[in-house]
Amino acid sequence: MATEIGTKGKVVQVLGAVVDVEFPPDKVPQIYNEVRVRPANSDHDLILEIEQLLGNNWVRCVAMGATDGLQRGVDAYDMGHSISVPVGDQTLGRIFNVLGQPIDNKPDVPDAPHRPIHREAPTLEDQSASVEVFETGIKVIDLVCPFMKGGKIGAFGGAGVGKTVIIQELINNIAKGHGGYSVFAGVGE
Repeated sequence: MATEIGTKGKVVQVLGAVVDVEFPPDKVPQIYNEVRVRPANSDHDLILEIEQLLGNNWVRCVAMGATDGLQRGVDAYDMGHSISVPVGDQTLGRIFNVLGQPIDNKPDVPDAPHRPIHREAPTLEDQSASVEVFETGIKVIDLVCPFMKGGKIGAFGGAGVGKTVIIQELINNIAKGHGGYSVFAGVGE
């Protein structure tokens, strides 16, 4: 049985990774809330995230795992909050999935605080108003295409043009020149 917390609903439709759930009329949960279900013949809850309010007390969810064995009529429980993951110094150097579960064959992080994956953006007062150049230590980048502090940068190119080498050099230079932490989040082929 799924973790019985919050409002109880029923699965009404399963289309691959998309699951529709019906809740009582006066207790429809909000977008981005975590919903737990227990597929047949499974020992673990399947985590869903609400992405759309369909009307008629239905919500459309995306499954954060395989929906094998999930049937219509299965109980679904709104957790009342969005998916939370561990954060802080204990998580540095570790690899986690979208649910905050370690996937690097190391034990869980027991004492790390958890934060929701959907949070409000920082207010304008909390953000820097000045634009500063981020010195990478790579002359071509700093001269031709300087990076701005706090900005987002993408590396595009075909096979064998040096994207990985550039990123490795960036991480090396930043670690030696600035200290602190480097986070590399890649979306690859």
